[in-house]
Amino acid sequence: MSRPNYGFDDDCALFRDSARKFLSTHAGLDGLRRATALDPEPTRMPTAWPSEDAWQAAHELGFVAAAVPEAQGGLQLPRAALVALAEELGKHAFPSATESTLSVALLARRALEEHADSAAAAALFERLGEGARATLAVCNADGDWEHESGVRHTLAGQQRTLSGSAHFVQDAGQSEWFVVRSQGPSGVELLLVPGSASGLRRQRDGIVDLTREQGTLHFDGVVVSDSGVLLGGDALLTAAMPDVWLLLAADMVGASEWLLQTTVEYAKVRTQFDRAIGSFQGVKHPLVNAMMAIDRAKSLVYAAADALDQGADDALLLAHMAKAQAAEAAAFTSSRAVQLHGGIGFTWESDVHFFFKRNKHSELLFGDAAYHHARIAALLLDT
Repeated sequence: MSRPNYGFDDDCALFRDSARKFLSTHAGLDGLRRATALDPEPTRMPTAWPSEDAWQAAHELGFVAAAVPEAQGGLQLPRAALVALAEELGKHAFPSATESTLSVALLARRALEEHADSAAAAALFERLGEGARATLAVCNADGDWEHESGVRHTLAGQQRTLSGSAHFVQDAGQSEWFVVRSQGPSGVELLLVPGSASGLRRQRDGIVDLTREQGTLHFDGVVVSDSGVLLGGDALLTAAMPDVWLLLAADMVGASEWLLQTTVEYAKVRTQFDRAIGSFQGVKHPLVNAMMAIDRAKSLVYAAADALDQGADDALLLAHMAKAQAAEAAAFTSSRAVQLHGGIGFTWESDVHFFFKRNKHSELLFGDAAYHHARIAALLLDT
């Protein structure tokens, strides 16, 4: 059973408010416009990366430390605080490696919970405490993280030699550490690989989302020792995926809230037939439907976050529901925002496109709504 306010206590509120204050200073649409409008080519690479100063400021505020156990020098706030942070990042369309690094921190936290002697997890927390960025490199060319891996390794003594490619790697160009899913003689292992490793090549992807960065990692003889193995393999990754889905879902909730609020304000001032378009039922109804869809997604996100904190039996189900509902709410709100902005809605003159594209990226990453609905059905039919 969920706790009152889903575990969102005074510490969570203080953490969220500090994030809002930080983003009001370091995140702005003017900066996004300047960073992304320099190259008009459709295949342009996103350039809206945050400055190193912004990343260090976020690190000092404890954005990543919020997910790190106290024993490893972190804050270990409830997951409600983490999804509140992701919601604010989405609401500001902030280009940052924060969500990717949080995903890795939560995976490492699970590794230590299940394997207290995991040297790789302890080392990873040490690097995160120093301000390093990390991300998951677990998908093959089909975006699949559950079946055949795109990376393989051979084993000789205590050394693994990696070959192949990891795809759809978020913040591949910024991250100093990668958690790589690799298939080897003894099965799938999660390996901790530094960005400076010999034989590792990064290739940036051209993606629709201008506020994020994605790439492909190519491995050619990268060597990882036993100390770089995160104990648990696929079981650990499966256990950590609900956290990844929740961060993406919360980001979509935030971006969708911005789209809704901005469209409502536009509907108040845009006139047609000498009346504000917001007075027409054909405009009111879609906006109300968007509001309800966002509220459903937000409730599921916080319910799932609290269920994960408590180790509830329905935590996995709620995480799937949150990602599915957030994806559907994002798609509906994004399309209505473009439509109700009229002729400027699909142009770069309107800032709607930043949030539309960010939502589209989040919808598809690590399973779209159809994928999660299928998993929901499977869980319900098994009970």
